[in-house]
Amino acid sequence: MGPSRTTRVELELPRASTLDTTRVITTVAVPLVARGVLLRRPPVVALAERLDADRRAVHLLQRLRARYGPGPLRLRVPGRSVALVLSPEDVQQVLGGSPEPFAVANREKRGALSHFQPHGVLVSHGQLRADRRQVNEAVLDSHRPVHRLAEAITAKVLDEARPLVPDGSSGSLAWDEFAVAWWRAVRRVVLGDAARNDYELTDLLARLRAAANWASLRPKRTRIRARFLRRLGVYLDEPEPGSLAELVASTPSPAATDPGGQVPQWLFAFDATGMATFQTLALLATHPAQLDRVHSELAGTDLSAPQDLAYLRSCVQESVRLWPTTPAILRDTTWDSRVLPAGTALVIFAPYFHRDDQRLPYADQFTPELWVDGRAQDNWSLVPFSAGPAECAGRNLALLVASTLLAALLERHEFHLTSPAPWSHDVRCQAPSTPSGCASRSPRAPRKAENSVTSNP
Repeated sequence: MGPSRTTRVELELPRASTLDTTRVITTVAVPLVARGVLLRRPPVVALAERLDADRRAVHLLQRLRARYGPGPLRLRVPGRSVALVLSPEDVQQVLGGSPEPFAVANREKRGALSHFQPHGVLVSHGQLRADRRQVNEAVLDSHRPVHRLAEAITAKVLDEARPLVPDGSSGSLAWDEFAVAWWRAVRRVVLGDAARNDYELTDLLARLRAAANWASLRPKRTRIRARFLRRLGVYLDEPEPGSLAELVASTPSPAATDPGGQVPQWLFAFDATGMATFQTLALLATHPAQLDRVHSELAGTDLSAPQDLAYLRSCVQESVRLWPTTPAILRDTTWDSRVLPAGTALVIFAPYFHRDDQRLPYADQFTPELWVDGRAQDNWSLVPFSAGPAECAGRNLALLVASTLLAALLERHEFHLTSPAPWSHDVRCQAPSTPSGCASRSPRAPRKAENSVTSNP
C-alpha cells in the first residue's frame, strides 16, 4: 500500500528565491562540506569557528522561516530537487516516516559512504536494509541501556582511561593523548584485545573517510579499502570472546546481509563519540553545578561494575545537542507527489533545530537536565542521535562507553581548561576547532572536585 495522500508533503510548498538559495548554499552547505562530513579538516574547522559559521547558518534559517513559513522550503538547485525542513512537525514526519517514504539511503550519502561501507545499513534499501538494521540492533543491543557485554566493555574502557590520569598525579591531558586511549578502547570493544594497538586499521579507515569527504567526485581508493578489509577480516574471521566481533559471528542473518560490512560504520561512529566525550569533559569543567551533580551520581559507585550513569549520559547527549556530530540529517523521498518528485533530498540541519533560540530558551546553554526531566522526550527539535525507526542503533552503546570513560576521569581528578577560553552560561554555537588544546588536571580533593576542563576536537 502506498503512502497516504493526505500527508503534509502534499500541501503547496514555498520555493526560495535564487538569492536565498544562494545564501543557503554559501552559509549552510559550503561550510558544512568544507569542514569534512566524514572526516574533519582541522584548518577549515578552525576557520569556521572564527567565523562562527553555525550561528550564521542558524540565523539565516530563522530568517527564511519568517519569510517563507514553516516549510519545507524548496531550493532552486540545478539538477537536484532539494527541500529544507524548517519545523519540528516536519522533522517528526520525515524521521518518523523513515525508511519509507523517506529513504535513509540518500543519494549524497550513498556516494560518500560507499567509499568505506558499501554494504552498510545506511546505504541500503528495502528488505536488505531491514535485514542489516536487524543485525545492527542485535549486535549493538539498541534497546538495552546497558549492553549485554557491559562487564567486558567497562573493564576495557577503564583499563585505557585510568592511565590517562594516574592517582595522585597532576599534569595535562591533550586531545592527541586522549584520542590514542580512546581508539585503543574502541578497537578492543569492537574487535577484541588483539586489535588494541592496530593503529594501521583505523588509519586506513581514516584515509578512506578522507576520500569519502569528496563523495562521488573522487574515485574509490580500492587498494586502501582492500588492505583495510584484510586487516578487519583478521578479527572478524576469528572473533575474540567478549567483543562485538563475537556477536557479529553469532548473530544469524540472510546470506546477502554481510554482517561484517556493518563494522566500519561502528568504528566511524565511535570517532564522533570520542569527540563528544572530550567536549563533555570541557563543558563539565566550566559548569560547576552540573559537575557537582555528576560527582553526586558517582559517589559510592563501583565503576568496575557496569553502571547506567543516567546524568553523565545526559551530559554527553547535551554535548551532541550543542555540537551535533551529524550536522545534516538527509532523507530522499521515494515517491512522487504533487509538489515533491521522487528523489527529492530533504535536509534537516541539526544545529538550526538544536540552537533555535526563538523556540528553545536553553538553546545556547549547557542543560543536561533536559534528558532526564522529560523535556527532551518527544521534542522533535532535539535529535542528537537522529530519531524514529532509523535512530542511531548504537546510541546506548556509545553513551555507555562515553559515560564510563568520563566517570573514570572525573572520579578522582579535577580538570582545568587551558584552551580555549572557558564558557559561562551561554555556550558558543561553533564547537572549538581543532583537537590541539589541553586540559590541566590535579588530584581531586576528598570532598568534591571543583572544575573539570578540556579542550575540544
